[in-house]
Amino acid sequence: MLSPTLILEVGVAVFLVAVVGLLANKLRFSVIPFFIIIGMVLGQHAPQFWHIDLKFTESKPFIDFMGRLGVLFLLFYLGLEFSVGRLIKSGKSIVTGGTVYVLLNFVSGLLVGWLMDLPFKEMMVLCGVMTSSSTAIVAKVLTDLKRTANAETEVIMGMIMFDDLFIAMHISFLSGLILTGGTSFWSVAGTSLLALGFILTFLILGRKLVPAIDKLLQDKSSELFILIVFSLLFLIAGFSETIHVAEAIGALMAGLVFADSKYIKKIEGMILPFKDFFGAMFFFSFGLSIDMYTLGGAVGWAALAAVVTIIGNVASGYFAARFSDMKPRTSFDIGFTLSARGEFSIIMANIGKAGGLLPIVQSFVVVYVLILSIVSPLLTKESRTIWNKLFGKDQQPNKPKKTLSQLEASIKQP
Repeated sequence: MLSPTLILEVGVAVFLVAVVGLLANKLRFSVIPFFIIIGMVLGQHAPQFWHIDLKFTESKPFIDFMGRLGVLFLLFYLGLEFSVGRLIKSGKSIVTGGTVYVLLNFVSGLLVGWLMDLPFKEMMVLCGVMTSSSTAIVAKVLTDLKRTANAETEVIMGMIMFDDLFIAMHISFLSGLILTGGTSFWSVAGTSLLALGFILTFLILGRKLVPAIDKLLQDKSSELFILIVFSLLFLIAGFSETIHVAEAIGALMAGLVFADSKYIKKIEGMILPFKDFFGAMFFFSFGLSIDMYTLGGAVGWAALAAVVTIIGNVASGYFAARFSDMKPRTSFDIGFTLSARGEFSIIMANIGKAGGLLPIVQSFVVVYVLILSIVSPLLTKESRTIWNKLFGKDQQPNKPKKTLSQLEASIKQP
């Protein structure tokens, strides 16, 4: 039987998420760490006032379900923004820079996992966590700093697209490794190949269904329009889960299919509020699942991993800038911006939790995401200043000064 205070508890949860969101905007920070922190503060050790249980004991399953929907909408919206064709057209520089980015961060994960003496499954989750940049934070930072028109922004977004494609593949691998409980190499390889086949099928054949989908959506009321879009999203995500592919990947694939629809702008406009609302509840529900008093053992490792991530990303930014014929100082712009971690890291942490992996992984991800989701935007904002202090300002060639007679002569010339 549902609790009579369920709606009240959910209302309190949404209100508190809104309050910390307003605070984050006031401080010009990313809202993601604030949503996680308020969940941690309230989830395990909060008191009860009158009928309001700030532990959200009765409403937590419902909040968790809203968080699960948040993952679907976040990944579906990412798919709508993603374009394999655009990635290919972005050129060799982005593909090369993206490859360097993925390799450096994945190897960093192997190094940190080895230092922490983690088992293989936990290490693979850690590698994915340390390789996945946060598209949501990066997009917000670039918009807030008014850098969307900068030359390096195209490189940054191209590298993120490349990284997202890799992470989609890695999540499918983790699904085969962790969620199915496979122990032999062949069982894991079989599930991973099935997931890879699912992804490739959507990339190759899914888009051929777009004309049929457009015909289905044509001249429909807003009510029927969104019902059709939602039904296809949930059916694809649900089907992917039945074949042991993470439902998040199913949602991403659904977004990739709809990305070529002639109604893409209308779909994005309708999905955006759901993505924002349920996405916020996803980060909040993740915070609720964490006991902040158990994070102490992960702080040192997460801080070390954050430093390694920033150094590795600046290095990948250097290669990306070099391949794109940009000034060396843009390596700081690219590297600091890409260092943000968020939604994908948490999704992989949840996969580890569902698979019963060591609790240290969950604690590590919390601290790691909190550090980089706060530090990365700050470093990005001051990237030019940091470069100038370390290497000095770019020297502009001194033009010979004209004499007064030369200036007068140039003015008189027709």
